[in-house]
Amino acid sequence: MSPTRFRWPIASYAGGNARAWLLTIVRNSCYTWLSRNRPRSIVSVGDLGDLDEVSAAHAVDLTESESPEASLIAKAEVAAMEAAIAALPQPFRETLVLRDVNGLAYRDIAAMLGVPIGTVMSRLARARGLLISDLGRAQ
Repeated sequence: MSPTRFRWPIASYAGGNARAWLLTIVRNSCYTWLSRNRPRSIVSVGDLGDLDEVSAAHAVDLTESESPEASLIAKAEVAAMEAAIAALPQPFRETLVLRDVNGLAYRDIAAMLGVPIGTVMSRLARARGLLISDLGRAQ
C-alpha cells in the first residue's frame, strides 16, 4: 500500500475568512476520501457531534432543584433535534450545520459550497422550515 501524499494548498488562500477556507479544504478532502473508500450507498455527510457541543454551550446548568423528569425531557428534545437534522437532505443539512452550528457567514458558506449566496439563504430557510414541521409533527 503506497502512502497518500497530501499537498497543502496554501497558495490557494486569497485572504478573507481563514476558517471557511480551511473548512472547504477539509470538506473537499473528506468527499474525495469517501468517494474512493466507501460505497456510495452508505456515505452520509454531516457532523452531529458539533450539535452536542452547541447544546452543551447553550444548556442551562442542572441544579439540585431540577427534577430528573426535566433532565429526561431536555435529553429527549436534543435527541429529537439531532434526528430531525440527520433526516434533512444533504444540501440542506450541510448548509444548516455550517450556519447554525459552526456560525459561518452566508458569503463564506457560498464560497465553501460553490453556490450563490441566494442559494445558501434559500437552503437555510428550507432546512429550518423542514425542521420546524418535522419537530411539530413529533409533538
